[in-house]
This record gives sequence, structure tokens and C-alpha cells, in this order.
Amino acid sequence: MKRHSRRSVFYGSLTGAAVAAMASGGCGAGGGSATGPAATSSQSAPSTAPNATAWQKWGLTPLPAPPKPPADKPLKLSATGTVPVFEHLPTSQKVVFITVDDGAEKDPKFIEMMRDLKIPITMFLMNDTIKSDYGYFKPLQAMGNHVQNHTLHHPAMNTLPLARQKEEVCGDQKILTQQYGTAPLLFRPPYGAYNSDTKTAVGECGPRAVVRWREAMQITTMRYQETDKKLRPGDIVLAHFRGPKELKGTTMTEMFGNLLKHIQKQGFTVARLEDYILPPTG
Repeated sequence: MKRHSRRSVFYGSLTGAAVAAMASGGCGAGGGSATGPAATSSQSAPSTAPNATAWQKWGLTPLPAPPKPPADKPLKLSATGTVPVFEHLPTSQKVVFITVDDGAEKDPKFIEMMRDLKIPITMFLMNDTIKSDYGYFKPLQAMGNHVQNHTLHHPAMNTLPLARQKEEVCGDQKILTQQYGTAPLLFRPPYGAYNSDTKTAVGECGPRAVVRWREAMQITTMRYQETDKKLRPGDIVLAHFRGPKELKGTTMTEMFGNLLKHIQKQGFTVARLEDYILPPTG
């Protein structure tokens, strides 16, 4: 079974045995602790005013436009020192952040959907799954969506020695920088699994934070870490570039529409993760 098609729930650093014992399905669903970065804010954000007609095309009701990001960013990154780990950003605004992992599914309709809806996402791309078509993700990037690091081959990082972890992070960092013109500032560990060596590898390879998540979208349902099954302001939500093969016949656009309905039902809208993070200066 390919690594990118496995799914697990991780609430902390896991052992190799624990990873092997988890069920199949995707990248994972877990969380972390508290601080992290995002790609540079040099990419311009598109207009976020909702267009009712465009939303109706996808069978959806428009989400409210996201509020203006705070001038004083809730997360400030440092160019040196130990990288932080976070799954949530402190904010009083009723926003959540959507992150989309791996890159196996390359559905042209999803690009069309993103152009229509103008929903911001952060892409954590893994080279094994994107190398067949690096170009697919460039229109999404051109919309203002940042490309971030998700390893070369999707291993459980805490099962690897430091040297191998560095190969995974530095290798993906190099390729993503070459292909997309911007060095990723965020790293997502596959399955949410990491240890102190992971943070060392990430810091030495270029990204300045480790990003996990609090909720994970499946096909029609969402997995929550909190027992009350509620979104909270500043939560990071995990989704994947997946198609009918992995979604039991459901398309990626249908899955993403279901995700937006969950967010809307709880009175939230979607903001861009990178807009709430201050990159290192200098």
C-alpha cells in the first residue's frame, strides 16, 4: 500500500509499531502543540468577496468573506532557534484554516472550483505524489495559495534517524523551491508524527515551524480531536488531494464542498493561514 494512502490519528509522537498498526486511508488526523509559520506573504491574496452565482454552481451557499487579518500576527516566527509546533492559532475571529496534503489527486475541476469560490488553502506537498505533474499546483499557487513542505516520501518521521529525516525534509524543500519559486516556511510531518530530531531536521532544512491539525475531513464527515466535536477559532483543518479512487467514488470537489458545509454550519469562515503568521525578518 502506498504511504500517501494511509490514514491514522496521532495525538503525539508515535512509535513505528504504532504507525504500522493504524488503519489505512490517508495522511493522518492528529494535532500538536502551539506555534508555527507559513509561506511568505509576498504572494498577493485574491479578492475574497463571495459570488453567489459561482457558489450555486457547486451547490453551495457562500461563506462570509474572511475578516481582515490582525496587524499584530498571533504567531511570530524566528529565523533561529528551535522550531515551534502548532495545530491552532490564537484568534478571537471565527475563522479556521484549511490545509490540503500530499498531492495525489490532480482534478482540473478542483482548480476551477478554487477560482470560482476563492477559498484560501495551504498546500503541504509531498514529492512522490506531485512529481508526475508539478504544473498542476501552479494555478493554485497563482491564486495566492502557498506551497509548504510534506517530505519526499511520506514516512513516519519519528521512526527515522536524524540523517534520514533531514533527507526527507531538505529534499522536498529543494524540489519545492525549484518548482514553485518560494522556499516553504512550514513543515507538516506525515501522520502528525514527530520527535526532537524532526524539529532539528526542519530547522536545519529551512522551514521555521511544524504544523499539525485539530480536525480532519473524510468524505462527508469530519474527525475532531475535541470530544464536543466543535470547531474553535483559529483551528487548522486537514484535507487531502484525493479523488474517487480513495473517496469511494466521491470527487475531490464534492469532498471539499462537504468540508465547506461543515464549516458554515458552525458559523465559521475560512481565512488564509499565512496571513496570521509573521515570517522571520532579516
